[in-house]
Amino acid sequence: MDLSYSEFQSLSHGVLRLEDVIKEIKYFLEENPDAQYSLVIGSDSQEKTESLKNGSLTVVTAVVVHRKGFGGKYFWQKKILPKTKTLREKIYTETLTSLSFATFFVPMLKKSLNGKSPNYNLEIHVDVGEHGETRNMIKEVVGMVVGNGFVAKIKPLAFGASYVADKHT
Repeated sequence: MDLSYSEFQSLSHGVLRLEDVIKEIKYFLEENPDAQYSLVIGSDSQEKTESLKNGSLTVVTAVVVHRKGFGGKYFWQKKILPKTKTLREKIYTETLTSLSFATFFVPMLKKSLNGKSPNYNLEIHVDVGEHGETRNMIKEVVGMVVGNGFVAKIKPLAFGASYVADKHT
């Protein structure tokens, strides 16, 4: 297992290993297997100038499981990377971090569920939107996500990136 994915935070469960995050999500899904769920992965980042010589980029990846109409829970992981030079590079870093995590995480979750998969929609939330500087990048990053077999959501629907992950950057 890639150690960069080994430690997560949770408001209700504290520090967890990835295996424990999967167990908690599995328990949550199994509590009400007939409900509809969303499983969301999203990343956000914040540039910092004080930590490294040329600055750094704090990237937070959030995993959200939401039981429609009944709340949810989320987990997040923080990484420190070299500072990016452009907004495009920053958005690419966030999107690729989410995609990399999803391609690693989703098979592990499916294996844990042993084919007893409740009805959930998997979404990758990307921190771009129709308003602001990122509007010209929507097709690119949505294409990256869809090209990897996932459903992409952008702002204002991209709460996994623009709210949950952003809260912890």
